[in-house]
Amino acid sequence: MHDRKPVQSWLTDMDGVLVHEGQPVPGAPEFINRLRSSGKPFLVLTNNSIYTPRDLTARLSRMGLDVPEESIWSSALATGQFLADQRPGGTAYVIGEAGLTTALHAVGYVLTDFAPDYVVLGETRTYSFEAITKAVRLINDGARFICTNPDVTGPSVEGALPAAGSVAAMISKATGVEPYFVGKPNPMMMRSALNTINAHSESTAMIGDRMDTDILCGLEAGLETILVLTGISSRTEAERYPYRPSRIINSVADLLDEV
Repeated sequence: MHDRKPVQSWLTDMDGVLVHEGQPVPGAPEFINRLRSSGKPFLVLTNNSIYTPRDLTARLSRMGLDVPEESIWSSALATGQFLADQRPGGTAYVIGEAGLTTALHAVGYVLTDFAPDYVVLGETRTYSFEAITKAVRLINDGARFICTNPDVTGPSVEGALPAAGSVAAMISKATGVEPYFVGKPNPMMMRSALNTINAHSESTAMIGDRMDTDILCGLEAGLETILVLTGISSRTEAERYPYRPSRIINSVADLLDEV
């Protein structure tokens, strides 16, 4: 592996890296505080499109993690930016929560179920048969299909929850149309994050707990990739993939001296 430039910017996943099952990962509050005091640009990334940055800041604060709104980058924000670049001032029928609808409103999109340019699917805890049926019919009528992320399940204290990717599969089965996924592992999620903090891939590290999203996404975007063992992927599982992270560490606590 070629020598990389020293890390000047940091991207980190949230669930499994900073928090796990509603609790902060040991060392995570200190890691965030070290990042903030260092002055180095950083973003906390999440594929979950339910929450706005303000929501996530409040949620993390309750767990002792002091992350400002401007340091959060979600698949909802990345989706809004993507749509604004593709079709400025467009229209969309949205299945999702405030994180997604707020992001689309912020880029000037009109939310409508009348001949929209796009059907945009995100995470929600209240998927309805009526809304899914509407999405299927709009896609059949020519709306383009976008999904915030391909995750088929998400974490909760009670166990796995069906996520956006699972519902997208149902809509695809009914329409024969595959969505364009904006979030991880699409490297566009990383590139949009880098652009947000004016960072360069050669001097940025991505910290994640999932080989199939965080590490793959960071690798394809040209970042240094750091797998932590506080979430989904274990060291043994990591060895099964045809690609490797730059390194594997126990937790973000091991990075305190590098920030």
